[in-house]
Amino acid sequence: MGEVAVKICGLQSVEVLKSMVNLPVDYVGFVFARSKRQISGSHAAELLPVLQTWSTGAVPQSVGVFVNPTLEELDEVLRQAPLDILQLHGTESPDFCRKVKDAYGVKIFKAFSVKTDGSVHAGAALAEYDVMLDGLLLDTYDPKYGGGSGVTFNWEAAEPFRQWAKERGIPFFAAGGLHPGNVRTLIDTLQPDGVDVSSGVETDGVKDIAKITAFVERVKG
Repeated sequence: MGEVAVKICGLQSVEVLKSMVNLPVDYVGFVFARSKRQISGSHAAELLPVLQTWSTGAVPQSVGVFVNPTLEELDEVLRQAPLDILQLHGTESPDFCRKVKDAYGVKIFKAFSVKTDGSVHAGAALAEYDVMLDGLLLDTYDPKYGGGSGVTFNWEAAEPFRQWAKERGIPFFAAGGLHPGNVRTLIDTLQPDGVDVSSGVETDGVKDIAKITAFVERVKG
């Protein structure tokens, strides 16, 4: 297995982003869906320039997180903030993913939410998304927001998704309840291409640079 990618999600602060520029972070996520971490397109436009100041040799890719958006909502954000990747975190259909990719020419990461019984929430069959995805992410299902619950899912449910992504040459990410204390266990268990964290690197709902640093160090060794 190669180096595991790190995605820090739910960024809202220029100051926090600036404090991260010396860390080998691969993806930075901005949440546009209904959430306590939600930001607007204009806010994202203020944050994106910080990524160009990264000092580790590679500029992190920007990821916009949406849950069942309309094309109009995507258009409004993308006109203000030219994101690298759109992470569709709801029950978006294969046809909708295709329309988004055709309309904007951006990479599409599709997230699937795992319920407590190990089943996947209201998604189309994985095979129906063939060809159109550039990444696949598993998260814990949250009935209010779809994901971002800060709770781990049953990792045994991940293998078919990891294998499907591997066969298609696209990265497989794991999220849901990760933090510096458990991320190595997840990596050893699932062998994902990337890990995605938000609440696990926060203190009182605010991104904590000490926890972000610890998380990155645990992943990157």
